[in-house]
Order: sequence, then C-alpha cells, then structure tokens
Amino acid sequence: MQFSLIDFIVFFGYCFIILFIGLFIAKRKGTGDSEGYFLASKSLPWWAIGTSLIAANISAEQMIGMAGSGFVMGLAIASYEWMAALTLILVAKFMIPIFIEKNIYSMPQFLGMRFDERVRAILAIFWLLVYIFVNLTSVLYLGALTMETILGFPTMYGIIGLAVFAAIYTIYGGLKAVAWTDVVQVVFLVGGGLLTTWLALNAFSGGNGAISGFVKLYEEVPGHFEMIFSSDHPFYYELPGLSVLIGGLWIANISYWGFNQYIIQRALAAKSVAEAQKGLMFAGYLKLLMPIIVVIPGIAAFGFGVSLLRPDEAYPYMLGEFVPMGLRGLAFAALIAAIASSLASMTNSTSTIFTMDIFKVHFKKDASEKQLVLIGRIVSAVALFIAVLVAPQVENFGQAFQFIQEFTGFVSPGIVAIFLLGLFWKRATANAAVWAAILTIPSGFLLKWLIPTLPFLDRMGIVFVFLCAVMAAISYYESSGAHPNAVKYKKDLFRTETSFNIGSIGICAILAVLYILFW
Repeated sequence: MQFSLIDFIVFFGYCFIILFIGLFIAKRKGTGDSEGYFLASKSLPWWAIGTSLIAANISAEQMIGMAGSGFVMGLAIASYEWMAALTLILVAKFMIPIFIEKNIYSMPQFLGMRFDERVRAILAIFWLLVYIFVNLTSVLYLGALTMETILGFPTMYGIIGLAVFAAIYTIYGGLKAVAWTDVVQVVFLVGGGLLTTWLALNAFSGGNGAISGFVKLYEEVPGHFEMIFSSDHPFYYELPGLSVLIGGLWIANISYWGFNQYIIQRALAAKSVAEAQKGLMFAGYLKLLMPIIVVIPGIAAFGFGVSLLRPDEAYPYMLGEFVPMGLRGLAFAALIAAIASSLASMTNSTSTIFTMDIFKVHFKKDASEKQLVLIGRIVSAVALFIAVLVAPQVENFGQAFQFIQEFTGFVSPGIVAIFLLGLFWKRATANAAVWAAILTIPSGFLLKWLIPTLPFLDRMGIVFVFLCAVMAAISYYESSGAHPNAVKYKKDLFRTETSFNIGSIGICAILAVLYILFW
C-alpha cells in the first residue's frame, strides 16, 4: 500500500503527540511512589476511565483478529463485544464498590486479603504467564503483521518497533501516562476505525453511501449476519448457539472485565466509586459501537470475495484497498493507537502484579516507594523483551482472536469461581480456592481430551460449575460458618446514582434490539 506525504505526516504526528503527552504527564504529575506509578494517584475521572478501558481492550486481536473472525464467521463474533457491555454494568454495580473499599492495587492482592497468600501467589503467577506469553505476544505479532501488510516492514522489525514505542512512555510514566494517552488514542481509534468502515461500505454500494452498502452487504451475505449458530453450523465450535448468551461466554466476560488486572486497574485508580461506575458504563456504550469498527470490515471483505492467505489479513487488506491516500495515515494511526495502548496497559499491569504481589510480598517486604517504582520499570522492560522473543510463534495458530480466547479459557473458569465465591459466599475457604486454582487448567485440558468436539465456551462453563462444586464441598467440610476474612458488606454498598441506573437501562434496551434484529 502506498503512503503519501500527508499520510506519513499524520502518522508520525500521532506518534509524536502520544510520546509527548505520555512523557509530559509523567513528569508533571510525578510517579515517585507506588500509588502514583501503579494507580495514577487515584485521580482518574469517569471519562478517562471509560476511554482508557476501551483503549486497553481494543487492540490488534480485536481490530485484526476479530475482523478475521468476521471474515470467516460473520457478525456472530460481535457477541464478545455486545455481551461485554452488559458485563461492565454488572461489574460496576456489584464488584467495583468492594474492590475500591478494600483499597487494593491488584486482583491477587484482594485474594490474599480474602483467602491467604498461597492463593495470591498462584493467581499472580497465572496472570503473569498469560499476560506475557498470550496477550503481549499476540498483540505484538498482529500489529507487526499489519505493518508488514501495509508498509512492507519485516515482521520482526515491526514487533521490535511496537515494543519500543510502547516502552518509551509506559516504563517511565506508569499508569498515569498510559491512562491519559489512552484518551487521545481512543479518538484516533474510533475516528480512524469508523472512517475505514464507512469507506469500505461506501465502496461496496458503488458510491451510494455506507448505509446502502450495509443493506447490500446484508442482502448478499445473509449468513454472515446470524448471531446464534445452529449445532450444524461449521463454526459452532467457536460460538455454540445459545451458550453464547447463557453459557460459557459469561465466564470469559466476567473473568476479563471483572477480574482482569489491566482492565480493573483503571477503575481502582478512580477518584471515587461513583466515578469508576460511570466510567465502566461509558465503556459499555463504546463496546456497543465496536463491532462497526472491528467486525463489519471483515464481513465486507468477505462480501467483496477477497482471497486471503489468512483470515487475519482482512482488516489490513481493507485498509490498503479502500482508504485513499491522505486518509491512510489517520486510519493506520488508529490501528497503531489500538496496539500501543494495549501493549502499554498489559505491560503496566504485569509490572504491578509482579512488584506488589511477588516482589513486595516474597522478596522485600520493607521495600521503599522508590524501590517499588524501580522494580516496576525493570519488570516492564523484561516483560516486553520476552514478548518480543516469543511473538513470532503466534504465526503458527489460525484465527488469532480465537487462539487468545481458547487459551485464556483454561484459566478463566478457576479465576471466576474463586472470585465470585470469595466475593459473595462468606463460607468459602482458602484451601477451596487453592484447589480451584490448581484444578482449573488440568480440568480444561482433560475435558478437551475426553470430548474434543465440545465447544470451548461450553467447556469453560462446565469446568466453572465443577470448580464451584469442588470449592463448595471443601468449604463445607472445613468450616461450619463464615470465613474470618469474608467480605463484610456496608450499608448501601451497592447503591448507584440515578445517572448510572438510567444509562444501564439504555444499554440493556439497545442489546435487546440488536439481538432481535440479528437473531
């Protein structure tokens, strides 16, 4: 794809703006202590939380990987986005108040307070492995793949370049730099993403506008607009019918949006509980919009009859084919914005977990604030370095988005079981949580071996129910009453503001309309 001078100016201008803002924020507001570096001094307003959540979430695996899934299976993959909007409302109302009231830095820290240090350490290691070897590596690879497709950069150079770009402001500025640059990143992400979709649909209609293009696309490839697959559908394994609405997808969503460090960390950095809740609600509305940006281009590529070597080439192809010179820099900047913001978020959360849950607990309990920040910066650099080395191996897998979902799905059932019972069942014991953590991965692999045709979302649901039963049995055997560390609910803990309640009803109404239209 050819870039004009204006394209290069827009793209490099974006890079300069992000680096300038990140370094300026870090220097002006300071990151000298652990709260400033890991929790942005608990100063984030709702709109910064909401935009930062989306910037952290929407990355290469969505814009490239989900577009690839849209190319092969259609709009049904949008359930990951739309069901996430509802999940965010539940997390905001029932979980965020508890986490903020506990004044925690990380998710493993909460488990240490609720259960014991064994549970904290096990889950901390789980998350570190997943963040480094699944999340960071896949984002780096998919971002580099796009740069190779669009600019002709060798994949390895792209991987290194993206890692260095994210590292410059993330390692120095911590969560403050990440969150405030995310506000700008989302403007590029949404604006550039909508531009690409509009131009692709307009081209599909022969120049009669994006709406006409969408209608024509719906008429010509109706099979790509089915939200619920029947059992004989070729992609039923990835999206198993009603289980998407009432089964295992809930486990994936609750694990990601409720207990995932690099998501929840923004809410923990809020000015107040109410600000955090409004931020998550705002993110919910943005999630309703995301399929237009990340799925429709893939469906459009299928409608055009494009021949691709890999489904994940769908989005880069549409970007190169239908976005004219002069606008390609903006669209490409949107893609790089998504990639860089997610890399920054994952890197910062990796350093948070290692520093606060491993280093401070097991290596140096009396570490000073400066030492904690230094360790956080070192860990950020090491995590990115490891991810750079491993990232090229992602090429050996098929649809990258599905690869991420399935592999994290071996850990998610245990995480959700431990947290939900820890939050809402006072009798749950530490040993029960340990066994759930130990059994989650073996249970998933055993079920996959015994029933290889079982869809992985269904497998997640079954493993979750099994682990809950194990935790209940052990807890009943060990204890006859409430655990001494059980969560104590204060009066009005779950009370929410009227604006949040009205906004939540709006999200539910929109979801109902969407699923009725595309059932």
